Amino acid sequence: MNFSLPKGGIVGVIGPNGAGKTTMFRMIIGKEKPDAGTIKIGETVKLGYVDQDRSLDPSKSVYDIISKGQETIMLGKAEVNARAYCARFNFAGTDQQKKVKDISGGERNRVHLARMLKEGANLIILDEPTNDLDINTLRALEEGLERFAGCAVISSHDRWFLDRIATHIMAFEGDSKVVWFEGNYSEYDADRKKRLGKEADQPHRIKYRKLTRQ
Repeated sequence: MNFSLPKGGIVGVIGPNGAGKTTMFRMIIGKEKPDAGTIKIGETVKLGYVDQDRSLDPSKSVYDIISKGQETIMLGKAEVNARAYCARFNFAGTDQQKKVKDISGGERNRVHLARMLKEGANLIILDEPTNDLDINTLRALEEGLERFAGCAVISSHDRWFLDRIATHIMAFEGDSKVVWFEGNYSEYDADRKKRLGKEADQPHRIKYRKLTRQ
């Protein structure tokens, strides 16, 4: 694949499980190295990443994880009350004192998003962020992404979510083919059916690099 991220764009990354979406993300953030080719990160890029593992200290409270024990949080140049910031992610009142070990998957997802979005990143990478989210939090995520001044790259199987927020689509279509498309999911899907015809509705095998003995 060969692509450059658009300024202010929201790129939806789609494809079957095992196609390489998470591996690509891990290469962008530097946790894995490509077998060939290069990944260039601009000097002014500040990365924010939320992965699917969502590991958090189970002994800490929601408030402690998000605020890091500070009463105020800096959002860019603005100083915001930490408890008010937590409330933006539907953690109000006693919910902020819940221990991480006692919260649901959706709440855990919200903690990760709140923690990442306050770090001042101008490129955020979200791996399946809509998993386990309730409707209110999903809408808050969409609104936050639409107001976000930087670039976002988001892996998701939720086509309706990508219809609402994506400006570009990166599609792992099978047979090691990756397509870059300008537009949301529905526009990409119409283009795919136009390109492939009847083949568009046929599943394609994912091809992997052959294993070799060491």
